[in-house]
Amino acid sequence: MADIYTDYDIKNHTTFKIGGKVKKVAFPSSIKELVELLSTDEYDYILGNCSNVLFSSDNTNKSIIITKKIEEYNIEGNIIKVSCGTKGPIIANECKKRSLTGFEFLIGFPGSFGGMIYMNASAHNQYISDTFKKAIIYDISNKKIIETDKETMEFGYRKSILTERKYVLLEAEFELKEGEESQINEIMGRNIEFRKTRQPSLKYGNAGSIFKNPENDSAGRLLDLCNMKGEKEGGAVVFKNHANFIINKENATSEDVLKLMYKMYSKVKEKYTIELRPEIKYIGDEGTKEYKLWEIMNQGNMTKIQK
Repeated sequence: MADIYTDYDIKNHTTFKIGGKVKKVAFPSSIKELVELLSTDEYDYILGNCSNVLFSSDNTNKSIIITKKIEEYNIEGNIIKVSCGTKGPIIANECKKRSLTGFEFLIGFPGSFGGMIYMNASAHNQYISDTFKKAIIYDISNKKIIETDKETMEFGYRKSILTERKYVLLEAEFELKEGEESQINEIMGRNIEFRKTRQPSLKYGNAGSIFKNPENDSAGRLLDLCNMKGEKEGGAVVFKNHANFIINKENATSEDVLKLMYKMYSKVKEKYTIELRPEIKYIGDEGTKEYKLWEIMNQGNMTKIQK
């Protein structure tokens, strides 16, 4: 049986370190338990490591599943099978030991495979879809388990079929290539160093990149040109080394973050007539001031499945 809690304080489960109480949270420890939850009850969001989300600081009437306890994987030759809750750095290191290349970019990712496949995570010109072979998915609408191949997944920039339908990733299979461990280690070292110098440490709560890159451009570049580095709103601050990150410096609230995001969004829209779209997901009750602010930036595209 999965562990289930009501009126649960979600704050410390998020990398942003922001959030109030949610109506219900379930922690399955296996794929079987996850399927049982999905088939017997309704949940608003299925999350992994809560690394790319902003929860409302107010209490919210949402039901959540967190898959972080489902950390199962198997590596045979160059074939890697992983469950939805498995974290990227674990698999990156296991692949390095076996001289398998293709997952070097995962070394610094705080997220789990469910969320990374959901959004087709990428860094340093590597995408999760590059090595993807197939997945086992739970179809919530039809209450059944299905198998998908790479073509069926409809991968794109920060999207997949999981962002478009009521699908939840259970497990996935990848095929990597053989490489040289020394070279793999060198690439991973460069990736880690890049993150240290260009992205904030989790010492300060953050949720990764705030906005998606517009086509043929960079959200960070546009925000930098708008002099957003160091901009503040309450306890939320735009990171000094990269303008597309917000850090929780002084007990920031979700309202602080959303107001700062809106300031960033408005500056770029005013100066370049480009409307940046959030990469992070906001979880809060519909109809509130925060939710309406989020809708302006997100055009009402409130996907509610896996992240």
